[in-house]
Amino acid sequence: MIAQSALDGPTLREAFGQYPSGVVAVCAEIGGERIGMAASSFVSVSLDPPLVAVCPQNTSATWPRLQESPRIGISILGETHDGAVRSLSAKIGDRFEGLTTQTHEGGAVFIEGASVWLNTSVEQELPAGDHTIIVLRINDLSLQPNVAPIVFHRSGLHRIQQESA
Repeated sequence: MIAQSALDGPTLREAFGQYPSGVVAVCAEIGGERIGMAASSFVSVSLDPPLVAVCPQNTSATWPRLQESPRIGISILGETHDGAVRSLSAKIGDRFEGLTTQTHEGGAVFIEGASVWLNTSVEQELPAGDHTIIVLRINDLSLQPNVAPIVFHRSGLHRIQQESA
């Protein structure tokens, strides 16, 4: 085991980075404009009722705009979505440039080629330090189970390697 470290931002970021996670696109269309962001702080919450959560930073300029939409699309991104993750994480420019999307009823926007699309609406918002926990109700979903995930680990994007038999 390594020595204990201070509980400062860089050390916590490194510690949290040891835990691999999937990456989702959180997107909506409002007034004809697509708005979206990539998030690795995503988790399933409940089967009954069907709930998930995403945790944007309180400094996010994107989340306040997204929460105006009656429906928000969550796309669980696949291993070919490196470019989508980078685009949706960009601070400037068109975050959807080069991405193929579909907009559904209520404004939910989905990224083509994702393994799962969740059509959601905001159920609850809970302040949590420098982030906010957004609990989303799943209203509808679509599955493409043969899409391998992209994984965020140690501040980088990775693919899962299949073991050979």
